[in-house]
Amino acid sequence: MATYIIRRLIAAVMLLFVVSIATFAIFFLVPRLAGMSADDLASRYVGKAANDQMIHEAAVRLGFNDPLVVQYGRFVKGIFLGVDRNYGPGVEHCPAPCFGYSYVTQNPVLPDLLDRLPITLSLALGAAVVWVVFGVSTGVLSALRRGSFFDRLSMGVALAGVSLPIFFTGIVSLAIFRDQLGLVGDVADWVPFTEDPLTWANNLILPWVTLAFLYAAGYARLTRAGMLETMSEDYIRTARAKGLPERMVVVKHGLRATLTPVMTMFGLDLGLLLGGAVLTESTFSLPGIGKYAVDAINNNDLPQVMGVTLTAAAFIIVANLIVDLLYAVVDPRVRLT
Repeated sequence: MATYIIRRLIAAVMLLFVVSIATFAIFFLVPRLAGMSADDLASRYVGKAANDQMIHEAAVRLGFNDPLVVQYGRFVKGIFLGVDRNYGPGVEHCPAPCFGYSYVTQNPVLPDLLDRLPITLSLALGAAVVWVVFGVSTGVLSALRRGSFFDRLSMGVALAGVSLPIFFTGIVSLAIFRDQLGLVGDVADWVPFTEDPLTWANNLILPWVTLAFLYAAGYARLTRAGMLETMSEDYIRTARAKGLPERMVVVKHGLRATLTPVMTMFGLDLGLLLGGAVLTESTFSLPGIGKYAVDAINNNDLPQVMGVTLTAAAFIIVANLIVDLLYAVVDPRVRLT
């Protein structure tokens, strides 16, 4: 187990290294290939009122005239060791990990991401609990009652959940449950859990359910398909022939073997959401990482976009590492090699 974890951690670091190269190339190499000069890149840092001389001086200070290899080395150094930024009147130190400074606010990117991280964590983890519980439970019951009214109804609802986009279901749920019925508060009014747990949950219940409706549908269909295949295996018939209770046969022998693909899907989905639930946060005006990414794209703020990209990649890699370690716990037939 220790050897496997060390090997996976090394692979995770290498993967993050590849992601950093790809991200840097997209935002710095591709513009150069498209014909942008160092002064064009520096013009984003100095504002609209700057003249050509001011833009050129900014390009020199920021090192945009250096070779791309040197610029990438400076970028990596900022992530691991921090970097000194020369903004004209003086030098400011950006501590590690430094993702650069925003074009718009001139603030370091990482503190802005950390400020928004609790919102995204609350949204993603809360919705994950809802969609896993309801999605897996519905899939198991549908498989055990194959062809029944419940099976047809639940799979029909699941198909609708997969088909309807989040911005549609989000707007409809806001119009019904907040504006018409008044059952929930203003979702955009973020209240930390440590200040008022009830208000925190009340403001997030609608985004949780709306987001879970989309993901639970896929989990229900995947669990149903896996259970139908597993429950027809020989070892299931053997377990029943030995006189084991039906609940133990379904949960310990049937569901446990079905959870492997579900966990794989869960690791990817949760990692992506922790990197920013873009549509959900934009629909409900939640100031999380996803909304931060949308604003950065609209403002063409490359350091902010790069920070979100690297953060999302890190979450996905860590989530998949945890899922791989849990495989052997859920299914004893899996061996870590």
